[in-house]
Amino acid sequence: MSTVSKRSLSSPRELTRVGDRTSFLYLERCTVHRDDNALTATDTDGVTHIPSATIGTLLLGPGTRVTHQAMALLGESGAAVIWVGEHGVRFYAGGRALTRSSGLLEAQATAWANRRSRVEVAREMYRLRFPGEDTTGCSRDDLLRMEGRRVKECYRRESERTGVRWVRRDYHHGDFNAGDAPNQGVTAAAQCLYGVAHAVVAALGCSPGLGFVHSGHERSFVLDIADLYKTEIGIPAAFDAASAGDEDVPTRTRRALRDRINKAGLLERCANDIKKLLHYEDSGKAGRSSHDGPDADRVGVQTDSGQSLASGRNYGDEPVW
Repeated sequence: MSTVSKRSLSSPRELTRVGDRTSFLYLERCTVHRDDNALTATDTDGVTHIPSATIGTLLLGPGTRVTHQAMALLGESGAAVIWVGEHGVRFYAGGRALTRSSGLLEAQATAWANRRSRVEVAREMYRLRFPGEDTTGCSRDDLLRMEGRRVKECYRRESERTGVRWVRRDYHHGDFNAGDAPNQGVTAAAQCLYGVAHAVVAALGCSPGLGFVHSGHERSFVLDIADLYKTEIGIPAAFDAASAGDEDVPTRTRRALRDRINKAGLLERCANDIKKLLHYEDSGKAGRSSHDGPDADRVGVQTDSGQSLASGRNYGDEPVW
């Protein structure tokens, strides 16, 4: 096997640029090790070299083994590491975030902690899902009713488009095969979108549990983000798969979903949507340097007045604020 490409190790100022990297790399049934500033993936076909600075998130599937040296390199490169199920369908655990800043996490916590801003983020989520909907002044109950109508309409529309008979959403927890073909497809598509959304949330350093529509679950924010693309990407992929027959619907759904995700540029779009929802401005815009922006690689200490001071200094004898 040959080296994919060569690129020098990124500096801290470059590490938060998720869109500039290969967003996600999935590996399975191999051993991940380190060779200088590159990862190596060794399997029965040989050794593949992967420049660490080009990876946004490394997805480790079944049968993978990773060495301490490889994890150290991934940490230096700022790449997130996610342990997933086969083909990336299940999210099991996650490593550090791609970003070295807590800026997005703080923006999320600030918006979540205030009741008014939390509802406004929920309204903005519905506007992203259903363009043209006026959610001004809508309560949470209004938003839920609005969503119910639009999702039912989506099911009906996709049933007519594909010719697949649709009765109702029928999910049997713990018994996937109990559902009919379109219901199996919808469930499989939802699980895939949850995995994609969780990987992006983890890579950006946000909290998976601080949701604005969903609440009370460790993945509430993940469910919020995944739902943004349910009617546009997930449900159509499920009905496309079901229209080809009742056999092997989950596999066909994942393939159809993969194609739609690639065509829509969903990974970069998902990261941008999260920043937009949390009113988080990219430090690389507006002519600002990364060193001065919210993504800077620095640690500060807070004063009572909200001023941020440089860490690593003793302020015991200094009247600095």
